[in-house]
Amino acid sequence: MNLSRCPWAEISDAKMQAYHDSEWGVPQHGDQALFELLTLEGAQAGLSWRMVLHRRDAYRAAYHGFNISRVAAMTDAELESLLTCSPLIRNRLKIFSVRANAHAARGAIDDHGSLDRYLWSFVGHQPIRNRPSGRAQVPATTPLSDRMSKALRKDGFRFVGSTICYAFMQASGMVDDHLTSCFRYTQEEP
Repeated sequence: MNLSRCPWAEISDAKMQAYHDSEWGVPQHGDQALFELLTLEGAQAGLSWRMVLHRRDAYRAAYHGFNISRVAAMTDAELESLLTCSPLIRNRLKIFSVRANAHAARGAIDDHGSLDRYLWSFVGHQPIRNRPSGRAQVPATTPLSDRMSKALRKDGFRFVGSTICYAFMQASGMVDDHLTSCFRYTQEEP
């Protein structure tokens, strides 16, 4: 069966297609799951999602399954050792930012009861369902991602620019940007 997908998933890469078909745009909840997505979107900065997606299992292993407390407790030596771990994107700032983000996530949990509650508050705890008919109608940033980025940076998060925040909102299902021609969009029609 030949399915119509969003253009970025129309490549002959089974992982990208599976990610598009079953994860992207699906509301994700839970502190650990959202911390993982925020970390992976930060790792993507300046690179392709395909590159990060193919390394996702390595990131899960390196960062203790994205257990926020365990990542917050990682030592400089542990983080330094990740710089030699070939499956990861070996960027010192990105690798060390994960621990900083774990500390910031713990602060958000203390202040808001959960990282989930904090992050979903930016969209009023309800997914935003856009109806783009073409690639040009899917923005890289929005005023909402600008606000999220500013708030996250103020709260100590790193690698959370507006573009990263918008990609995170799409990945976590806070924003659904499946094109109206995509089979996922028609599946989700009421």
